Amino acid sequence: MAHVARVAAHVGQTVTIEGWLAGKRSSGKLVFLQVRDGTGTIQCTVFRPSVPPGVFAEASRLPQESSLRVTGAVKEDARAPGGFELQVQDVDVVSPAHEYPITPKEHGTAFLLDRRHLWLRSSRQHAILRVRASVVRACRSYFEERDFTLLDAPIFTPAACEGTTTLFAVDYFGDRVYLTQSGQLYMEAGAMAFGKVYCLGPTFRAEKSKTRRHLTEFWMIEPEVAYLDLAGDMDLAEDFIVSVVGRVLAERRAELELLGRDLSALERVQRPFPRISYDEALEALQAEGHAHEWGDDFGADEETVLASRYDRPVMIHRYPAACKAFYMKNDPDDPRLALCVDVLAPEGHGEIIGGGQREDDLDVLQAKIAAHGLPEEPFSWYLDLRRYGSVPHAGFGMGIERMVAWLCGIHHVRETIPFPRMLERTTP
Repeated sequence: MAHVARVAAHVGQTVTIEGWLAGKRSSGKLVFLQVRDGTGTIQCTVFRPSVPPGVFAEASRLPQESSLRVTGAVKEDARAPGGFELQVQDVDVVSPAHEYPITPKEHGTAFLLDRRHLWLRSSRQHAILRVRASVVRACRSYFEERDFTLLDAPIFTPAACEGTTTLFAVDYFGDRVYLTQSGQLYMEAGAMAFGKVYCLGPTFRAEKSKTRRHLTEFWMIEPEVAYLDLAGDMDLAEDFIVSVVGRVLAERRAELELLGRDLSALERVQRPFPRISYDEALEALQAEGHAHEWGDDFGADEETVLASRYDRPVMIHRYPAACKAFYMKNDPDDPRLALCVDVLAPEGHGEIIGGGQREDDLDVLQAKIAAHGLPEEPFSWYLDLRRYGSVPHAGFGMGIERMVAWLCGIHHVRETIPFPRMLERTTP
């Protein structure tokens, strides 16, 4: 048995490929089967005089997406897709497909999302999700190579992390709990125990949004580091992004080219990133005619305008504290501001990282919880982190889907996750 991705090692040998029929064309005595096995697609050439009559007849009538085993000799051929072909000796049909609903013609997005379980078989979706796999692998490798400890945050949580209006409530044996919005609070506990930690897992936001940047269920990677300030946090985020982009370019150049991605735009993602304050960003927006008031958070339109000024991600720091979460530490030089940072991707893909320095003073944190109208009791364990050896600490969260959308040059994040969950979609 051989895999398409490894056929180069079998030139001149007879092998069997197990897969599915992705496409087919005929030319007199020849039938060309495009067989996909998950690792790639190979052209399998069925020559009438070289196979039993029944094999040629069956190959000629096989419907798309039939499952089959194809046996033949591997031949190097520059004209064939992928540079190799299989000269078929036998075809064993495992299961003939019924009429496949996704045809070469154009289909609407809703049609394809309704059949997402089948749409995953297309070459475009293969490319996107292979890039996603490389992003996740690059993220894990980055932190593992720097002595971070992986901790898994819980999915069920007793309280809000990012805001009470975007919580999914769940009945938990008669008690009300919530699907996690972020693993950050738990990573803060981990940082006090291990120094440097990270988590990677699903997060949930009940945002009634239909924008191209939002999903109700998405994945985040979240590092947290003890004895780290905002400047160090920005250094970490910058180095992390450069590393991930570089690894994806090295591993998935072919997939990015298939998607039509401008690789030069990604190759420009090098240190240093521009770093501008919220006030500087606001001045830039107002200079371009945007009526944005001090104190307002930046939305998608503002982020796009700001990011378009640069050829690599831009870091915007020190937003007004009033528009950031309760756990952000205030800037001692200007208490109106939070020691926070957002990293905006170029080319209109918006915020890919949000983070900052956490409030480490017990009394201040208690006052902030009260000011945000949050009950203190669910945060009692979180406050313990300030009672027993509090230290300055910082971290960030990066959304996997937005990162993949940027790297692939995809307009909407719905294609960056195998089964997207959106405001009006929970199937398949």
